[in-house]
Amino acid sequence: MGSTFSSVLVSVAGNDSDEEAVKMACGMLNGNKGRLHILYIIEVERTWPVDAEIPVATARGDAVLRRMEEVAQPFKLDPQAELLQSRQAGHAVVQEAVDKDVDAIVMAVPYQTRYGEFSLGTTIPYVFEHAPCQVILWRDGRFTTS
Repeated sequence: MGSTFSSVLVSVAGNDSDEEAVKMACGMLNGNKGRLHILYIIEVERTWPVDAEIPVATARGDAVLRRMEEVAQPFKLDPQAELLQSRQAGHAVVQEAVDKDVDAIVMAVPYQTRYGEFSLGTTIPYVFEHAPCQVILWRDGRFTTS
C-alpha cells in the first residue's frame, strides 16, 4: 500500500473479518499520530424511531467496539470508537467520514451470497459511490454462508 494516512475510519459490524480490517487500518496510519475512528452502526427499521432504545443491539455493538479497541491497542493508537443508529448504514458511514474529515474508509466484507451469487449487499456500493475519500475493502479468504 505504501502511503500513510493521518486519519482512517473503520466500519465494523461484528463479522469475523473486522479484526483484520482494524489491523489494516492501524497499519495505514502515520504511526501513533494518526487518528483511528471505529464505527459500529445499528440499522433501525422505519417502523421504529431512529433513536429507539434497542438494548440487545446496543450491547452487541458495545462488545464489538470494545474488542476492536483491544485489537488496535498494540499499535499504540487512541481509537475513537462510536456506536450510531441510522436508517441506512452506508449513509451513516459516509456522513461520519465527512464529519471527521478522514483520509480513508476501511470496511470488512463478509463472504455472503444472494440468490446463489456473491453479493456486496447495499452498504458497500453506497459507500463506494458517495464517499469523499479512498475506500478500502478487506475480504477474508474464508468462505462461509449465512
